[in-house]
Order: sequence, then structure tokens, then C-alpha cells
Amino acid sequence: MEANKQGGKTKQPVPQKVGNSLYHHLLDKRALLNPKEEMRFLLHRLIFIAKISPELADRRTLGGYYERLYQNLQRYYPGVGITGLLLLYPSQMVHMVESSSDVLYSILRDLRDAESRSHSPLILEPKVLVMSHDIPHRLFQQWTYKVLSIPSSRITGQEHEEPTGELILESLSVLLKLGMHFLTSPKASKNSADSAVFDKVPELILPEDTIKILLKCKQLLTPEEYLKSYDGPLDVMLDSEFVWPPAEHFLPLD
Repeated sequence: MEANKQGGKTKQPVPQKVGNSLYHHLLDKRALLNPKEEMRFLLHRLIFIAKISPELADRRTLGGYYERLYQNLQRYYPGVGITGLLLLYPSQMVHMVESSSDVLYSILRDLRDAESRSHSPLILEPKVLVMSHDIPHRLFQQWTYKVLSIPSSRITGQEHEEPTGELILESLSVLLKLGMHFLTSPKASKNSADSAVFDKVPELILPEDTIKILLKCKQLLTPEEYLKSYDGPLDVMLDSEFVWPPAEHFLPLD
């Protein structure tokens, strides 16, 4: 993502369809067998975290960037809905997005290419918290963003003593509970970023200090690392390729 502008508008990347892994070939096969039903309605959820660039004067610029990006993606992938919630803390962010796999991997590629496209990216050091495939239903009715203006006493978490793996699971649990609250709240169905909703469930707002700890976690992949495993071909060693005993045992003795 980039802050460069042409004619007063942020230039949006063109989505790309790439991939030659076994996963891609299986998806293509399923699309040929059932092009109108199964492939179209597969739903996935991406949650990622990142630092907000200290050079960004107005955090709403980041919300506007994603609004334009999603409009671009929906034109490129017609009929695919994009829902979710972007939480903008003073210096960090959490982003939950629900859509098709094509859309979510386009978002990851946008994150991967951000620094190479601009000397002033809007966010820094993004990490993938989770990618959930074939989820049963959406937690959000639309995509919105919220600039958090909560007092520091409510967004500053205490030191976490539990192992990082437990912290990741705890953080995911909090975020999914927040999504469930939106799903079951009548007000949230109209405006997911309604301040009153957040005021009612402050315990479901992930502490900003927790995000800082997660961003340092080596267990979480960057978008580039995640995409390498997704886009790369799958090398499979077949049983027939193993020979025992080794071939040199059969060489004639002098």
C-alpha cells in the first residue's frame, strides 16, 4: 500500500491471479466440475496486524485507502462481497476481512508489495494472525473501520507472562468474540463502527500493547512468507523415488 497520489487519488494496485501449486490445480478442477455453485460461495477470513506509519497524520487516510482498494477488488471479482472491521489504534492496527480466497490473497499481495511501491507506506511490518478457510458464516454485515480514541488506560495491556502461542490464541478468541458481538447486536448490523457498541464491550477490544508483542512474534508469518507457501509449487517425494539399499551398495567390488 502506498501514500503516493496522482490527481488527488491514491493509486490502487491491479489484482493479479497467480499460482501454480497443487492447491491451485485442485481449485481449477473443482471450478470445472461445479462452476456455478461450490466455488462461488466459499468464504474465508483473514486477520492481520501491523504498525501504523508514524508519518501518517490522519489515521482515517488508512481507512479510506482500504475502502478504495475493496471497491477496486469488487469490480475485479464481481459478485464477491467483502465484509469486516478495521480497528485503528494510535500506533497499531487490527484488520479482519471476510471474502473469497482470491480477494484475501490480493490483499496479502498488496501488503507484500507496499514498501516496494512507495517510500512512504501507510503501514509497517504487517503479520498474518490467521487465515481461516471455508468458514460457515460472516461475522460482519459490511466492511467498516473505526479510529479508536479510547483513553490510554483502556488500550494499554498488562505484561503477558503466558507463552506466545497462548497469547495468539487468546487474541484470536477476543477478536472473534468481538465479531460475534457485532453479529448478534441489532445496532452493529447497521453500523459496525458505532461507538456505542465499543463502549458496551471494552473487554473485547484487544489491548494495543498485546498487538505490539504479537508483531514481534516469530511464529507469525509476514505476508511475503505466507504467500511463498501459497504460491510456490508443491514438491512431493513419491515412495518409488526411495531406493534401499543405496545404489552404491550394488557397485562391483574391485
